[in-house]
Amino acid sequence: MTRPLYVIKAGSATLDLGTVHQELALLVARGARVLLVAGGATGIERHYRSAGRPMPRLRLVNGDEVRYCPPEEMRHLVDAYEQVTLPAVAQGLAAHGLRVFTSVAARNRLVSGRANRPLKAVNDEGRPVIVRDHRAGVPSDVDTVRLAALLDAYDVVCVSPPVHDEAGGAPLNVDADVLAAALSNALDADHLRLVTGSAGLLTDPEDPASTLPNAYPGDGARYAGGRMRQKVRAAEMALAGSADVAITGPHTMAEPEKWTRFWRTREPGADLGLLTKVVSVPSVSGDEAELAAYLADWCRERGIDAEVDAAGNLVATRGDGPRRMLLLGHLDTVPHRWPAEWRGEELWGRGSVDAKGSLANFLEVLAHADIPEDGQLRVVGAVEEEVSSSKGAFHARDHYPADAVVIGEPSGAETLTLGYFGLFKLRVTASVPSGHSAGLDAVSAPDLLTDVLDTIRTAVLKEASDALSAVIDIHCETGRARHRAVGILNFRIPPSADLEALRTAALTAAAGREGVEAEILRATPGHAGGRATALVKVFTRAFAQAGIRPRFVVKKGTSDMNTLATTWQDVPMVAYGPGDSALDHTDEERIGSMEYRTARSVLADAVNRWFALGGGSVR
Repeated sequence: MTRPLYVIKAGSATLDLGTVHQELALLVARGARVLLVAGGATGIERHYRSAGRPMPRLRLVNGDEVRYCPPEEMRHLVDAYEQVTLPAVAQGLAAHGLRVFTSVAARNRLVSGRANRPLKAVNDEGRPVIVRDHRAGVPSDVDTVRLAALLDAYDVVCVSPPVHDEAGGAPLNVDADVLAAALSNALDADHLRLVTGSAGLLTDPEDPASTLPNAYPGDGARYAGGRMRQKVRAAEMALAGSADVAITGPHTMAEPEKWTRFWRTREPGADLGLLTKVVSVPSVSGDEAELAAYLADWCRERGIDAEVDAAGNLVATRGDGPRRMLLLGHLDTVPHRWPAEWRGEELWGRGSVDAKGSLANFLEVLAHADIPEDGQLRVVGAVEEEVSSSKGAFHARDHYPADAVVIGEPSGAETLTLGYFGLFKLRVTASVPSGHSAGLDAVSAPDLLTDVLDTIRTAVLKEASDALSAVIDIHCETGRARHRAVGILNFRIPPSADLEALRTAALTAAAGREGVEAEILRATPGHAGGRATALVKVFTRAFAQAGIRPRFVVKKGTSDMNTLATTWQDVPMVAYGPGDSALDHTDEERIGSMEYRTARSVLADAVNRWFALGGGSVR
């Protein structure tokens, strides 16, 4: 799993509060990489006072006042960061056991910038003047290689203005919020948080409870004044990247329901709002926490009981009766995101098909379903479905029993998936003594590995001829005494396959080979239900009601259905969700609005029919 990257901008006044250090420590403990951009207004004022040096100011023609930074002043600005702000950050974070790197962005050209045009200012007599020596600019280039290496080596990397001038000369002062946005875009950050002293962007500056919850490009400028204008500018700059963007306050993680979130794309219809936002929040495997928290808030706003459980799953429930239906989707996606975007009636973005469209439909149906007194409808958004752990589904299996299950995976609005192939995965290591590969009868580690992989594949396919197999990874390791080659052999196995027989066949095939070790990484059985269950019948009626002649399939992929089936016996399960599964994990991933709406309508009808059954027959 990749470690998510948070870019967090905090001013020196916020950094003086011990709580922000604790919040950053919690992010690190969650597995995140953290790039902190430190603002310096308070630290600069403190440094100038201690040095007994007056701080030069400029009054602009529009009435704003800014810090004047001629070339001779820049070394004092750098000193303020390096002697006051950055040491305080390092000390505060080190107190939480974090390894911290701090630097002014100009050092080693971590960030370079381009100088602004001359300023129009007003002199002491009130006359307009042109100021040409003001050393201010905007970021133009980021040393992503060096910063990525630092982020891998330290728990928190903290940078601050000023930046290197690409044209030479004294460093350039830049706005710290704008610097954070530039870093977020350059490093392909997952999350950008611009921390302010208020609870997000206020629609009424006199009312601290008037946070604007959602902002689209152009919205924020109507409400931003003073320093908030730069935060809104930075937030909108960051929408060119794929991070989820928020102005937060007064801390980075506390009370996210009070944040102002910035969204790139407007949905073409109100009923597509949840889908749009779910796809817009990155949630690569291991980085599901922000999406889970957002959806829990969405549910609570609608009176739905919702929490994030011990595994990190979203769990949302209505009703507490004994007749229980579980809608099990997943929060995570594969890597390589890009900004979500509506193109006509299609939403393009990672996860739109696999499987955020399904999860958004589950939650919409949960919010509006007719739940009888003896019923319970639960939605679980599981973590780590796209990686081998299936952590969220195993937790759901052991904690959320149900009488019927719908798995949220793309089947297409007109298809019902009755089952999936299982997964049988091995790691095979081949080791040979070090020596020249050109020697007589020499067998290299890769030679031995490829031979034994072929032997294991033949043995397994003899037990399950319908299985699909692929070598999904090979790497070599050269040691002083021995050379090793390691391969991962993956099988998709039909529901009828005997896992124990496959295990015996694979390990026996490897056991007789000198220098070979085989380890079973995953052995999840396939699962397929019939078409005679009440669950399939309610879907059949729902398809008919929608004028759809459905297809029924068993897929050769795998899903969390298989995980539940490892212990759940005689529980009817199907998979259903909008989208073309051929687009899964591709750069063409997209979902159509009508496809999404049709699937939601069919699902809602099927769920209501299932609860209406009681002890009777399908209607």
